[in-house]
Amino acid sequence: MTRPDPLVANLLRGKKGLVIGIANDQSIAWGCAKAFHALGAEVAVTYLNEKARPHVEPLARQIDAPLFLPLDVLQDGQNEAVFDRIAETWGHLDFVLHSIAFSPREALGGRVVDVAKPGFLTTMDVSCWSFIRTAHLAEPLMKNGGTLFTMSYYGAQAVVENYNIMGVAKAALEAAVRYIAAELGPKGIRVHAISPGPLATRAASGIPEFDALLDKAREKAPARSLVTIEDVGMATAFLALDAARLITGDTLFIDGGYHIID
Repeated sequence: MTRPDPLVANLLRGKKGLVIGIANDQSIAWGCAKAFHALGAEVAVTYLNEKARPHVEPLARQIDAPLFLPLDVLQDGQNEAVFDRIAETWGHLDFVLHSIAFSPREALGGRVVDVAKPGFLTTMDVSCWSFIRTAHLAEPLMKNGGTLFTMSYYGAQAVVENYNIMGVAKAALEAAVRYIAAELGPKGIRVHAISPGPLATRAASGIPEFDALLDKAREKAPARSLVTIEDVGMATAFLALDAARLITGDTLFIDGGYHIID
């Protein structure tokens, strides 16, 4: 990993944060974890299950993660266990990055109007409610303020072909960000939805015709370039700085300007 400029290497020194959602070295969450670490923060890392652990554990070691914990938000009690461990180890928390979403194939692959209730509920549970619950658990640990991040996508605000029910879930997630920002703002807690341009991640691989979407983004974005996990990571890390303390409650696009083009 490239060493950061000495002028920025300590901008998050002394800060402690949690990153949820690293699946492998192509994950947006990994780009963010690297950036937080490069700016001097201590970063706790979660992994989904034992199958995922071998892919995530080497990455956690790369950033000297002091805590490496299992977290499947569909398993009762696991989210609470993670925050209990952080409370025991650190006693406080400065930032949390929530970068998880899931929809069963039968729900994601069909029309929104046809989605069955179980698929809808699972999609909303993982992709939206888990962030709300994470914010609830993080709040008492952010004793001196802090920052909550979650990952969205342009399909929350406009119809993107094949994004389907995930667009509905992301729209709910962005609304949750606004309400939570309003509720926690008096405590100095900022809340951000980060909306990267399309990226070739494991999560995106479940979206039909995703390669065509990547090509379209590359051709139409004003920057004429696809975003990388490093681009997303550094922009997100900036928002964790004290200098960004008055930025909150919005969806922030990191997509080379793609979202402004019809």
